[in-house]
Formats: sequence, C-alpha cells, structure tokens
Amino acid sequence: MNSIKKLLGYVWMLLAPAIICFLVYEALEKMGAASAAQKANVTLQWMIILLIFTPICIGFFIFGKYASANEYDHLPESSSEIE
Repeated sequence: MNSIKKLLGYVWMLLAPAIICFLVYEALEKMGAASAAQKANVTLQWMIILLIFTPICIGFFIFGKYASANEYDHLPESSSEIE
C-alpha cells in the first residue's frame, strides 16, 4: 500500500502543473475566441476559475510531495499516538 501511495504522490505532483497549464491554455483560447461584446464577461469568468483552481492545484502538489516522501507511511490510529 505504501508503494501505491508513493506512486500516486508522483502522479499528483505531475498532474497539478498539468491542470494549471491546461486551464491557462483554455482560458487564453476562450478569451481569444470571444467577441468584443463578450470579452469582459469571458475574461472575468476565466480569472475566477483560475483563482479558485490554482490554490487547489498547489494543495495537490504539496499532498503529492508528502506522499512521495513517505510521510503517510504510518498514520496514528488514536490520539495517544500523536506527538
């Protein structure tokens, strides 16, 4: 199970920047295709989407970093095991 956690940690670390790059690409494409009347609306929508998903992807990356460093090998089962 620990090897699966470590492997999935690397997957999260690779997936987080890929998601951000994909969202930026889509945002630029949609904003470029928008007409002049819709440009402000589309730009605002994509800025909100990017502002929401960027911290989420940073969290994915941090989670993957800890998982790949085997920080989740032994999780406490009771509060007496917490240091």
